[in-house]
Amino acid sequence: MLQVQFIRDHKDTVLQGLAKRNFANAEELIEQVLSTDEKRRKAQVSLDNVLSESNKLSKEIGLLFKAGEVQKANLVKEKTSQLKGQKETLSQEKNTAEEELQSLLFQIPNIPHTSVPNGQSDEDNEEISRHGEVPTLHDGALPHWELAKKYDIIDFELGTKITGAGFPVYKGKGARLQRALISYFLDKNIDAGYEEYQVPHLVNEASGIGTGSLPDKEGQMYHIGADDLYLIPTAEVPVTNIFRGDLLQEKDFPIACTSYTPCFRREAGSYGAHVRGLNRLHQFDKVEIVRVEHPDNSYNALEGMVDHVKGILEELKLPYRILRLCGGDVTFASALTYDFEVFSTAQDRWLEVSSVSNFETFQANRLKLRFKNKEGKSQLAHTLNGSALALPRILAGILENYQTENGIQVPEVLIPYTGFDMIN
Repeated sequence: MLQVQFIRDHKDTVLQGLAKRNFANAEELIEQVLSTDEKRRKAQVSLDNVLSESNKLSKEIGLLFKAGEVQKANLVKEKTSQLKGQKETLSQEKNTAEEELQSLLFQIPNIPHTSVPNGQSDEDNEEISRHGEVPTLHDGALPHWELAKKYDIIDFELGTKITGAGFPVYKGKGARLQRALISYFLDKNIDAGYEEYQVPHLVNEASGIGTGSLPDKEGQMYHIGADDLYLIPTAEVPVTNIFRGDLLQEKDFPIACTSYTPCFRREAGSYGAHVRGLNRLHQFDKVEIVRVEHPDNSYNALEGMVDHVKGILEELKLPYRILRLCGGDVTFASALTYDFEVFSTAQDRWLEVSSVSNFETFQANRLKLRFKNKEGKSQLAHTLNGSALALPRILAGILENYQTENGIQVPEVLIPYTGFDMIN
């Protein structure tokens, strides 16, 4: 969430940033924010004056009673009764304005970093680099959903029977390969200095608001109405909320966390061949990395996270590319996002496997996550997160790119985790 002071002091910058996002009705919304904030501030000033006057009169009443001037004291008490009514009215005005202001601020996305390119959609994202060799597959190579059926390692129909479409069942070597990837990703992250957390898979409303998942603008989250809890769309939500409301010290930085969780997304309106098999699911596994950083170091940390994900993909020997998301495609809370895409040779298309983002102070402001700087003043921290990595499309890439006429080879780096080197 943007700070009102920042919007007030940098209105043109905010409008330029929202224009880069192609955000509709930006000027109207910003004007509403500023006018509502002005209303709130005026109510606060008037309330402070009334409280000050009330305190002054209370002291005067005490002195008058002490001096035996009861009649005068009672007259002053009548004034305090009038002020009490004003105080209640002004408190209500201030609270109403604060609620309106909060609601307006929740509608405003983060301001993109200056390096974010202009663009309307994912077609305008900027390719930063490309790595690895695309393998040449044998004649008759299959997409992963056909391979899963051929080798009986993922059962999509059984998942539909148990729950519905988008909830696959992993079997035998498919389940073991899935578990191997989770362990491998966690080990890589821990070796890089990330501390592992096991976190709840359900969160309350405050946690969803803290990371920008709520209000749910795209209808992505599953809501459990009876308990008013939400199934997590990513481990980013519970892990980042570990630090909600904290006041850190500079010596606490950097904070680096990793966590494996299942993730749940409704993915409303997603149909067609491009979402077949593992390409898009309602439930999937992901290993996440989250950082809380000093603002001076957050972009260095972001580059370090990008290098870390690159290292994992290179060990898996999967061909990949890195994209810098354009203004029209960057997520609501992010200031800058890099997407990693693995090339699926059997499908002849790129599959997104990771997003690595810097949210700057956007989440921290919602979370009230601050630190004391060297001058002893409270300041908002920066938060970052990234997938390291999301499993479904990584698994799809492995199955398709490592297939041979005799079966599917297991990437060398995963063999110590799987205990086998071939699926056949």
